[in-house]
Order: sequence, then structure tokens, then C-alpha cells
Amino acid sequence: MSEADPAGERERLVLVERQPEQRTALVRLNRPKQLNALNGQVMDALCDALEDLDADEAVRAIVVTGNERAFAAGADIAEMANASPIDMLRTNRIAQWDRVRRIAKPVIAAVNGWCLGGGCELAMALDIIVAGEGAKFGQPEINIGVTPGAGGSQRLPRAIGKSKAMVSILTGEPMTAAEAERAGLVARVTVDELVVEDALDLAAQIAMKSPVAVRLAKEEVNAAYEMPLTEALAHERRLFYLTFASEDQKEGMAAFLQKRQPDFKGR
Repeated sequence: MSEADPAGERERLVLVERQPEQRTALVRLNRPKQLNALNGQVMDALCDALEDLDADEAVRAIVVTGNERAFAAGADIAEMANASPIDMLRTNRIAQWDRVRRIAKPVIAAVNGWCLGGGCELAMALDIIVAGEGAKFGQPEINIGVTPGAGGSQRLPRAIGKSKAMVSILTGEPMTAAEAERAGLVARVTVDELVVEDALDLAAQIAMKSPVAVRLAKEEVNAAYEMPLTEALAHERRLFYLTFASEDQKEGMAAFLQKRQPDFKGR
């Protein structure tokens, strides 16, 4: 059974449901008429919801989704159209994508429909992307006279390579879910109706593992994109050694030797 999160009531732009038995949570962007365009209020509400869940020991993995028409069709252009450089600097809305990136728990994007511009940058700032067959991914900022600004020009080449990223960013043409999976942007493609269910199943599978090890493993993988290899290997080794300070490591190895399922407590 799911139970409504009271925090979701304070901001209807983002809806939150916890799945207590699976130790997971579902966060849904809720501006369907605007195809979940990401204005400042939506991003504030999303970041607040993710940070609340990150601090909740009962939740071990999170899924973020939109609706059947769009994960998020981009940033809210109406909010930015007449902005000056000083307006953009002062409001610093792009910093909200950094808040998303700092979430320590694994966060999965469950994508249906349009996932463009700031929406694609949001999905890439999360840890895993599960997509419906009809999903479309892209960075169409070039079509309105600007460049990607929330990580698209940096994360997309890291995900799919320079040449494919150049095509996407310089033409603004979207990729299908199948193309995105072949390119390495998307982890899994499933039928549209099962995207959220499959993402929650994956979250539940992760939630069964040691929360300590999951958090450190996420940090290890992210280091691969942010550090030179020698430095990243040393960082990985330190985090591996750190796991031996946890009760979960003792429980996990004891369970393996005793041929039973481990009971991880996150300590």
C-alpha cells in the first residue's frame, strides 16, 4: 500500500507517495497542461521533496516521473524570455539542478513522452533512466537561440559521446527511446504503461541492498565522471575500505558465508 506524503500537500506542483513496504518513494511532477515545464516553483518543490526523502531513513531509493505525455518538456520559457543576464545571475535557477545532483540516495527517472531541454538535463542529473517506448530525449535550446545551461552540454557527451551529442545539441533534433538506449543514455526501455512500475521495481531491488554500500557505490560511479582515473581509483579504494566500518558489511559477509539473505540496517 502507498500512503500520501503530507509534505506533498504543501505544494501540488510535485506529488509524493511513499511505498513503505518497498522502502521506496515516487515523486511526480504535476504540471500536465504545461507538459511539466520546469519553472522556479516546480524546481523548488522538487528539490524540497527530494531532500526530505533523502533525510528519511525509511526511504532507500526514489523514483521521479511526470505523466504519460511528458516527463518534462523543458524549462519554462515564459519565465525566462525577457530576463537579462543580471536577472539570470541573480535568480541562479540553474543551481536547483545542483541540488538534485547532491541527493545521496539513488534516484531513478521514469520517463514517458517528452524529455527535453531542462527536463533531459534533470533526468541526466539523476542516477538511472528508465524510458517508455514513446519517450523522446533532446536538447532543443538551439531552436530558441540559446545553449544548454543546466548540464546538457556536459552530461550528454559523457553519456553518449561527443559526436552524437553534437548532433543532438546543434540540430535540436530529439532521440527516440530506442536510440537513447543504444547510445547509453537510457538504462532500460519498456512499454509506456509499465515505466513507473518497472522503475519502482528497480528502486525496490536497490532498496534491499545495504544503504551504506549503495550510497558509497553511487559516489564511486559519479567520481568516474568527475575525476582523473588515478584519483578516482584512489577515491574508490578509500570508500571500499570505509564500508568495513559498517554493520552492514559484517552482516552482508556473514550472511554470504551462512548462505542466508542479509538483513541490512543501514548502519
